[in-house]
Amino acid sequence: MSDLFADFAPPVPDPPAAGPLADRLRPTTLSDVVGQDHLTGPEGAIGRMVAAGKLSSMILWGPPGTGKTTIARLLADAVGLRYAQISAVFSGVADLKKVFAEARDHARLGRKTLLFVDEIHRFNRAQQDGFLPYVEDGTVTLVGATTENPSFELNAALLSRSQVLILHRLGADALNELLARGEALEERPLPLTDAARAALVASADGDGRFLLNQAETLFSIQLPEPLDPAGLSALLQRRVAVYDKDREGHYNLISALHKSLRGSDPQAALYYMARMLTAGEEPLYVLRRLTRFASEDIGLADPQALVQCLAAKDAYEFLGSPEGELAIVQACLYLATAPKSNAAYKAQKAAFKAARETGSLMPPPSILNAPTRLMKDIGYGKGYAYDHDQQDGFSGANYWPEEMPPARFYEPTGRGFEQRIAERMAWWDERRQTS
Repeated sequence: MSDLFADFAPPVPDPPAAGPLADRLRPTTLSDVVGQDHLTGPEGAIGRMVAAGKLSSMILWGPPGTGKTTIARLLADAVGLRYAQISAVFSGVADLKKVFAEARDHARLGRKTLLFVDEIHRFNRAQQDGFLPYVEDGTVTLVGATTENPSFELNAALLSRSQVLILHRLGADALNELLARGEALEERPLPLTDAARAALVASADGDGRFLLNQAETLFSIQLPEPLDPAGLSALLQRRVAVYDKDREGHYNLISALHKSLRGSDPQAALYYMARMLTAGEEPLYVLRRLTRFASEDIGLADPQALVQCLAAKDAYEFLGSPEGELAIVQACLYLATAPKSNAAYKAQKAAFKAARETGSLMPPPSILNAPTRLMKDIGYGKGYAYDHDQQDGFSGANYWPEEMPPARFYEPTGRGFEQRIAERMAWWDERRQTS
């Protein structure tokens, strides 16, 4: 399986003249890497390690096309390590054993190995454990690359032996620098207007490799005049935003949506909801989250919030996409602009806690039904005050178990409809004290 890993001796070889533009522009030194100065610069973690001539094992975590593979190759060159690469997508235990055996053979000759593992999160837990002894004894300096949150995808033991370094998605300045390098290599400008160039950069969504692949397509065709944004859109398919429905991007966006709603920012809430839906999220999942929010963060401050969400679900199921998505938008806007209260949520937590702690205390006999004579004889229902027969429809009776003092779980806020509820509860409390 020799094609799964490679042994590169410095210096890094020049890319083939006829290769893809992204390969021909691959940096040859760490200073050429764009957009990651917080790591590769003199004050960055990688810059400091290279200056000291000693690398620790690390996990490079970042979006696609941000330079993880390039940085790993250049690190080996910068500190004079043998370079070996393996991909978790195509490799198994036998491949790992072969890589470790070769690394150990080279270590005996005094040549340490930097082992780059692409998509390291795709190895299962047992396979990840297999790295530990070779990392601990210095046989390899591990550099893993992942697009997924290491906290969720990698073993704690492996993380404890590695630094997690976060690569940023490439900003507009870094992406424009890549385009400028491509134009210098091709010795001609991209056939784009300024507005189309900005649109091309925006379409990359921070992915430098994608941007250069799009630029290569533009360099390969003959155009009578530069393209405007509409012409560019017609020629190139826009990149689909990165969004894995079962991974961190999914949880990040639903968290952003929930907190934007809680913060009463309808514009931000609409943006994050649109991000999810346009990336392919199941609309009913979004509706479920909105419905939960209606009870958790609004509650009785606006009882119509829950009604709006359930109506939006019915409308979406009746109309389907795309017509039904407008009902989801309406529900989102209603929630974002409604008065907020988590009083019902807090009351649930407190009441459930009390229920678990008090076990099976009996309610007071006066409020128990007495369908049999025996139950009447032992006092069930005796002394019950029927509230509708009382003045103002309120008796002020005690409904708590005899062994348990009255508790307060629900404390309405002064916001929205809960202000009226709070006034009503205060009146009842006053009547109880005087009854």
